[in-house]
Amino acid sequence: MSQNAYGARPTGNRKELIKNSKNYRDGKFQNLSHTPSLAEGYTYWGVLNDFFFRKKVNPVPTGNIPAIKTNLKNLPPNENLLVWFGHSSYLLQLDGKTILVDPVLSNHASPFSWMNKGFNGTDVYTVDDLPEIDYLLISHDHYDHLDFETISKLKGKVKNVICGLGVGAHFEKWGYPASMLIEKDWGDTVKVDDKLTFHLTPARHYSGRGLIRNSTLWTSFVVETPTKKIYLGGDSGYDKHFAEIGERFGGFDLAILENGQYNEAWRYIHTLPDEVLKASKVLKAKRTFPVHSSKFNLGGHPWDEPLSKITELNKQVNQPLITPMIGQVVELDNEKQVFSKWWENVN
Repeated sequence: MSQNAYGARPTGNRKELIKNSKNYRDGKFQNLSHTPSLAEGYTYWGVLNDFFFRKKVNPVPTGNIPAIKTNLKNLPPNENLLVWFGHSSYLLQLDGKTILVDPVLSNHASPFSWMNKGFNGTDVYTVDDLPEIDYLLISHDHYDHLDFETISKLKGKVKNVICGLGVGAHFEKWGYPASMLIEKDWGDTVKVDDKLTFHLTPARHYSGRGLIRNSTLWTSFVVETPTKKIYLGGDSGYDKHFAEIGERFGGFDLAILENGQYNEAWRYIHTLPDEVLKASKVLKAKRTFPVHSSKFNLGGHPWDEPLSKITELNKQVNQPLITPMIGQVVELDNEKQVFSKWWENVN
């Protein structure tokens, strides 16, 4: 395993702060509810056998994923916008601030360039295309959310990094000064100014880039401005925290929730499409953006199933869904913006 891509485990003062967290017990971070890695009736050997030897239907598109090449450095500065890069990577522009979330622009979701390659057409954006970033948010340290190559190339473009406890150890190993790193626990708030506040909120998942799990904290975020409340779900199985967050914040203009690379065996640590709609309801979200799909084959399901399935299920719910193409500008102040079912035109 590449030593640099692996990152670093928390030590010293960082480890002492972790030990003081109420979410850290028995030598590791814990979820709010008991969270088995595998659902009942599944075994590790069975899941591995299924992943490597079961014939899969259309897990990777044969054609190119469509994308729009937007000039990110020339976005209207006074507009609230979102641009998605595939999977769980996206750029937010809110009240003139730029916020980059879980960027993986190296086109692979692993420590090795030949492993877990991105789908054809999903590599249209590079770090060079990005504007200056006021805040880089990292939900957890898995390779499909925290990418060594992307983070290394971002040095000099990022002003601040906000992440869960312990994740800063990776950034320091990769050359980021400690003064840029804001590492917080669930329930903590980072008030930037009168126009921008970040809240770290629970998720139901796990962390780790090697054999050691849960030495760093996974998290969701609430981004709050005078005119917007946006929930950034990170990776999470369905649990009580969605309703609790919905009650605490009184609902959201937008909920960004993972919907892809799921498996019934992993249902405690990843949401299934019907659960995404349930989470949207209890979060009291006006609109939902389903992410974690359309770039990597990690779950083994048909590549287009996440979007096609949630769209079909939503006929009974009628939750407004945001389903942009990669690079398409989402107008956060325009609730009437229409999105195509672009995945239906890809083989």
